[in-house]
Amino acid sequence: MFKDPLIIGNRKFSSRFILGSGKFSLDITSKVIESSGAEIATIAIRRASDGEGNILDYIPENVVLLPNTSGARNAIEALRLGKLSRELGCGDFIKVEVIKDSKYLFPDNYETIKATKLLFDEGFIPMVYMMPDLNVAKDLEKSGAGAIMPLAAPIGSNGGLLTKNLIKILVDEIDAPIIVDAGIGSPSQACEAMELGVDAIMANTAIATANNIVQMAKAFKLAIKAGRCAYLAGLGRVLNQAEASSPLTGFLK
Repeated sequence: MFKDPLIIGNRKFSSRFILGSGKFSLDITSKVIESSGAEIATIAIRRASDGEGNILDYIPENVVLLPNTSGARNAIEALRLGKLSRELGCGDFIKVEVIKDSKYLFPDNYETIKATKLLFDEGFIPMVYMMPDLNVAKDLEKSGAGAIMPLAAPIGSNGGLLTKNLIKILVDEIDAPIIVDAGIGSPSQACEAMELGVDAIMANTAIATANNIVQMAKAFKLAIKAGRCAYLAGLGRVLNQAEASSPLTGFLK
């Protein structure tokens, strides 16, 4: 079952696709999760506690819940939301999001480091959304991050791998799992990110805004598997000149 497991904290996962559920209608959530093959799904804590229909009722029991601290503007607020998620029965995994910027929705890396330490000390497994920065990633790792989740492009933009070179540095230098979060807009972009050696992909908007949501979830699942397979195989070299695929001998006369 775990021939090439994704290991986060004390858990092993077969799937390397983490599904964001924030933009799906509740009635389609279980179908999208099934099509995606995801074993981890994010939830916004407010969707589990606002009385408008509990998203927890729509997520299969075998899927690990990843509540996020969306709405937190500082480390203390993130900690409060983490504790609330635990009281709601969401477990110890927590996606750390600390955002002050309301225009671009970029994470505040410095408050995020503080939040990660506070949550780790409370027994959580923090999976941390951040602006890709090597020094910050090192500090997050020291603070107890179970996974580092750099954005590829502004959240919700479907902009693609705009931070590709920075993400590759994190892959090369950080021991914690690197999970690309935010901005991935198509299965081909997810595949490209996996070819870099990232450990997993998280996506929401690219799926939720597709014409066929369930089919797009399946497309992402397959692309992520293909990218991982290509990375493990080792991509071929790139040349600046042509090279025949067969020896230039034995031509017909």
